[in-house]
Amino acid sequence: MPQPSFTLGDPALPGAFDRPAVAVGVFDGVHRGHLEVIRRLRERAAGQPAVIVTFDEHPRTVLTGDGPPLLTGLEHRVRLLGRAGVDGVVVLPFREVSTWAAERFVHEVLVETLGASWVLVGENHRFGRGREGDLALLERLGAEHGFKAEEVTLETGEGEVISSTAVRAALSAGDLERCAELLGRPVGYLAPVARGDQRGRTLGFPTANLALDPRVATPPRGVYAARARIIEGEDEGPLLPAVVNVGRRPTFKDHDPDLAEVHLLEGGRDLYGLSLEVHFLERLRGERRFNGPDELKAQIERDIEAAKRRLSSAPA
Repeated sequence: MPQPSFTLGDPALPGAFDRPAVAVGVFDGVHRGHLEVIRRLRERAAGQPAVIVTFDEHPRTVLTGDGPPLLTGLEHRVRLLGRAGVDGVVVLPFREVSTWAAERFVHEVLVETLGASWVLVGENHRFGRGREGDLALLERLGAEHGFKAEEVTLETGEGEVISSTAVRAALSAGDLERCAELLGRPVGYLAPVARGDQRGRTLGFPTANLALDPRVATPPRGVYAARARIIEGEDEGPLLPAVVNVGRRPTFKDHDPDLAEVHLLEGGRDLYGLSLEVHFLERLRGERRFNGPDELKAQIERDIEAAKRRLSSAPA
C-alpha cells in the first residue's frame, strides 16, 4: 500500500510523524542508489518514522530551464517510495522553496513541521536561495534544534554509484536490460487510462490508452512485451501480462501525440477512470506502417505470441 503523502501547508502534516529521520532529494526514478539511501534512512530512524522530502519539479527545470526528462511522474515516484519502505512522503513546491533562505527551509520544514531527528542529504547537496545551504549549515542548525545531519552517496552495497542520469541514458538508447540493472526493477510508466477511438477493439485487440507526459522519459517507439498493474485509488493489483505499443499508430494517423496502447493478454474489465502502471520488459520490434487493418491485425497476433514467449521466461 502507498504510504501517506503530504504537500506543504497540508494541515495534517504538522505532528503527523514523531521525530522522524528525513531524507531530502528528488529521488527521480527511485533507483538502486536511492534504495540504499532509504536503507540508511531506516537505520538512522531506529524505529521512528522514515520520511522522504521531495519536490514537485526537477530543480534544474526551475533553476536553469533545461531540466532533464523525469524517470517517473510524481504519483509514480510517491508510490515507488512507499514500496521501498518509507513511512511518508512530503512533496514541496520547488519554485517556492527555492526562493527561501536556507535557514528558513530548515526552521519551517525540518524543525517546525517535521520535528526531524536525523536529516540525510546527498553528496554536495545545496539548498535555499542562491544554493546557500549545505551540510555545514545543517550540522550547525541541527546542534541548535536537536537533529543530526549526514551526507550519503548514491552507492549500492556492492560499491556501484548509480545516478538518474545513467538510467536516462540507458532508456534513451533503448537498453531496457541496463535500465533494470540500475533501477532494481523494469523501467515503468504510470498514467490514467484515457478514452481512445476504440480502434484496437474493432481489430479484436482492445487496448487501454495512456497519454505520454512529455516531461517523463519513456522507451523509444515500438512494441514491447510488458506487465501492467491496475491501480484503483490506493489499491494496487497484481502485475498482468501485456503487450504495449508506444508511438503514433502510423497505419492510421501520423499527427497525433505519442501514446502507450496496453493490451492485457488475459483480458480485463473496463479500465476507464483507473490507472495503469506498465513495466517494459523487452522491445519486440520497432514502429511500422502497415498496408491496412488486415496486415496490422496479423502482425499484432505475431506480437502477442512473441510477448507470451518472452513473458513465460521472465521473472515475475
